[in-house]
Amino acid sequence: MKTKTVGSGSVRQAVRGTLLGAVVVAALLATTACQPAGEDDNAAAPTGTASAGKNPAKSTAPSSDTGTGASSTPGDATGDSGETGGGNGTDQPDCEAADLTTAVELQDASGETPRHFLLTVTNGGKSPCVLNEAPQVRLGAGDDAPTVESLEEPDTEPVVVEGGGKGYAGLYVFGNDEGGEAEYDQADRFTATLVAGEGTELSGTLVFHLPRGLRSVSYDDAARVNGWAGTEGLAMRPVNQL
Repeated sequence: MKTKTVGSGSVRQAVRGTLLGAVVVAALLATTACQPAGEDDNAAAPTGTASAGKNPAKSTAPSSDTGTGASSTPGDATGDSGETGGGNGTDQPDCEAADLTTAVELQDASGETPRHFLLTVTNGGKSPCVLNEAPQVRLGAGDDAPTVESLEEPDTEPVVVEGGGKGYAGLYVFGNDEGGEAEYDQADRFTATLVAGEGTELSGTLVFHLPRGLRSVSYDDAARVNGWAGTEGLAMRPVNQL
């Protein structure tokens, strides 16, 4: 029987091929182990985008907030004090006693008991001024003279008196109808203190001398004064009903 013999050169070639294949396989395995799973060598990471799982960066633009909580918007502060002129609700100042002249006119007929009087003030200045509320009238001179009460609903609107113009107040002094020789308190003049602003202050005192022919008048606790008015009729209408 013939036996097939393999030559030594063929054996060496076979061994070399087997070793070379093993080296290539080992190199491929090492390369695969070093590469992260799922990462493509040919994929380029995009630029300018946020990484997965992270928030985009916040804007660093400067803020207008001062941190005080107060607005800095122009026009927020009005600077309006809420008062005009002398605080009387008009654009004109209060009247000054030194700029006013006074007069008194009896409203009762001759022979009747003097009860009703019209007090008149004239603005001697060139500019308008304001009379407020009702004047504080005293029956006589000095702080000891009795003060007349205002009517329950006097005309309390401020009265603007033009330069050279007039303002009026009605005064009632005596309510007793009894005759005879009874004696009553007597006044030889009236005085009136002006009320300033919104009735919170007193400003200046005026003296009203009695009309010619009257040296004094009787008065009692029925005396009342109406507030300043722009006409004689408005000043006397409520007083004439007493």
